[in-house]
Amino acid sequence: MKAYVFPGQGAQFVGMGRDLYEKSAVATDMFELANEILEFSITNLMFSGTEEDLKQTKVTQPAIFLHSTILAAVLGDAFKPEMVAGHSLGEFSALVANRTLLFEDGLRLVAKRALAMQKACELAPSTMAAILGLDDKTVEDVCAEIPEVVVPANYNSPGQIVISGSNEGIDKAIELLKAKGAKRALKLAVSGAFHSPLMEPARMELEEAINSTVFNKPICPVYQNVNASPCSDPDTIKDNLVRQLTSPVKWTQTVLNMIAGGATSFTEVGPGNVLQGLIKKVNKDIHTESAIG
Repeated sequence: MKAYVFPGQGAQFVGMGRDLYEKSAVATDMFELANEILEFSITNLMFSGTEEDLKQTKVTQPAIFLHSTILAAVLGDAFKPEMVAGHSLGEFSALVANRTLLFEDGLRLVAKRALAMQKACELAPSTMAAILGLDDKTVEDVCAEIPEVVVPANYNSPGQIVISGSNEGIDKAIELLKAKGAKRALKLAVSGAFHSPLMEPARMELEEAINSTVFNKPICPVYQNVNASPCSDPDTIKDNLVRQLTSPVKWTQTVLNMIAGGATSFTEVGPGNVLQGLIKKVNKDIHTESAIG
């Protein structure tokens, strides 16, 4: 079975999507529609903006979503997913790809999510850190003993976890995890504590938008971040998508469950190849590739 996976924030690069825009009428139309929906020229920022432009959350998230969903559309009949998953933001791209969401509705939700997360970051100064070389339980136990908010946020691959929390809590966690033998424990260049309880204001805001959006019966299951399990029920997909903002991304478990569910190859749809690298760390023998429009 062929699995398609969609990257999240951090995969952006200057010039992303320009080739699609120039070579495909389908892509051109979708990009122009996106400019109308967002009420600013995201194409200008994607094609010829600066790295700083693309780092703005309100730009980054829609840009990656657009690159992924438009690439899937350009693939046309060659795009035949039997299961899909997305890393954090990428879950919205996956839900457009398996037709749970219309492209326009997915973009509106992503734009809403980006702004809500940015506001939550401003309310509570916070950050994230990558921890390499420790098992999951050691990281979980250290997070649990810190009085400030610190939680596992991304289970990316065996021995690679991202933690999320208050600035003070993350500093304490880094110190303790280094003492436990972490090969690396370093802060990430992010604006806040994504996938932690500090995103609760954003979760509440996004919940309202999700509940007022039509979710259709998908053409194939989506393996969702919050439980790493396949789902085809629109109401359950909605609930899991709401919970995603304050829950960890269980990517390692997702990959393992997709393989157990019959996945024999993974195609990454969107900018970069970060997910292929993570998948290879979960199972070095599985086939991975990039989608090419």
